[in-house]
Amino acid sequence: MVRYNAQLIRAADILIALVALLVLGVPMLVIALLIWAEDRGPSLFLQRRVGRDRKLFSIMKFRTMRVDPRTGSGEVDGAGAEAVAAARARFQTTKVNDPRITRIGATLRLMHLDELPQLLNVLAGDMSIVGVRPDTPAQEADYSPSYWVERHALRPGITGPAQLHNAQTLEQRSELERKWLSGPGFPAYARTLFATVGKVAKRSGI
Repeated sequence: MVRYNAQLIRAADILIALVALLVLGVPMLVIALLIWAEDRGPSLFLQRRVGRDRKLFSIMKFRTMRVDPRTGSGEVDGAGAEAVAAARARFQTTKVNDPRITRIGATLRLMHLDELPQLLNVLAGDMSIVGVRPDTPAQEADYSPSYWVERHALRPGITGPAQLHNAQTLEQRSELERKWLSGPGFPAYARTLFATVGKVAKRSGI
């Protein structure tokens, strides 16, 4: 049953990603041009994240923030707990009303359109449509060693229970993630997917 669920979810991932890219290809190109036009910076933001079995991959998003080389990338330079802690101290997560967010970026974030390039990550097999959100290597410092391994047993997702229920703290997020990790069947996948679509449509006024 576990293998069947995994195969069904992967098939759904590929089908959804392909259909979405076909439908949204032109709007995504327009978004990319608008991002470039605002400050002549790159349209895409690439960042190393931790995927299934703790393998690193480059996540793709539309860039929503100003290019700032002083902001930590989340990469860990070296090995061991001290290197992870040092990288975590440099890494800045986004805050409410963050001044680094561009005008077009604020709109993209509100409508969750900045996540659309991750459909390519799904096709590549780095991500799933539904799963725990992938963290940077530096964020290993936020978790216990056992849970860091546990949360990377499956492909990370574009959406997931923590995002759907607006988890505000790491504890709330981890609790919701554990529920998904303990029973990642296709029914739970479908429920999370449809609930996410409804939430985005409501927020976007569709």
